[in-house]
Amino acid sequence: MNQKATYRNQPLPGALSVLGASFTFAMLGALVKIVSSSLANEMVVFFRNFCALIFILPWLWYSRPKGGVKTSFFQLHLLRSISGLGAMYCFFYAIANLPLSEAFLLAATAPLFIPLIAYVWIREPVMRKVQGAIILGFVGIVLILKPGIGIFQPVAFIGLGAGVLAALAMVSIRRMSTSEPTIRIVYYFTMLSTLISAVPLIWSWKVPEPDIWWLLILIGLLAAVGQFLLTKGYSLAPAAQVGPFTYANVAFATFLGWMFWGEALDSSTWAGACLICIAGIITTYKTATHTLLGTTAATTNSTVQNS
Repeated sequence: MNQKATYRNQPLPGALSVLGASFTFAMLGALVKIVSSSLANEMVVFFRNFCALIFILPWLWYSRPKGGVKTSFFQLHLLRSISGLGAMYCFFYAIANLPLSEAFLLAATAPLFIPLIAYVWIREPVMRKVQGAIILGFVGIVLILKPGIGIFQPVAFIGLGAGVLAALAMVSIRRMSTSEPTIRIVYYFTMLSTLISAVPLIWSWKVPEPDIWWLLILIGLLAAVGQFLLTKGYSLAPAAQVGPFTYANVAFATFLGWMFWGEALDSSTWAGACLICIAGIITTYKTATHTLLGTTAATTNSTVQNS
């Protein structure tokens, strides 16, 4: 028991693992933006899931969860997969059509929707501090969306949809996290997402250029590595301690967007980013759903990218 407690109380290694995952996910997003210039969104999503499945299968074999892949929660796995896959479609589309940092910021709104969905679905009470944080976060969303002025982009709502669907996926994980091991949850998501995302290939298939193939494989590898690092981080320390470090992927994405595409954030977006990150950290720290989700390494942006 003491060993387990010690293992679960290593905040520095846990934070470094989560930071590593955040950087990995930012790199994944940058690669998605590159390949999206020559491939349809449906193609990119499928190859991300298919390649990730190939890399995750050895992890499944190595982990050997009790009971294997047999589950009593298939309906929840299916709901989680559909919502998580929908979040991925929205997120990748936003990456292709918005600055990289803004796409990550809009996806990072998931923690704001989790308490609302958890309240409606599982009647989990919303603390007053969390209610205030949600309001603060929505002010940040308004600053990013900039409604009512000339630079308002409807595509931003698709990016916001990634956050909403990711939140639904996370709450569905909440319903089965006490009985399902992390690797089984990850396996079912990747397997079901691969099968479902193969359907649109019937009308959107296009043979990738030779120099795109290795990028697609790298996207799948980064997805698997990011999930492993995130899982490791949340196994080393409580979610309240390491969860805020997931927002580092916004900073990494901003840097990559500036370096490769010359993207810059205006003052309104910077202000919105600060409000969303602060609100997300508060809800992550104060909400029971996030605490349980931390044990399954299914937090904010990992659900959108690697759920």
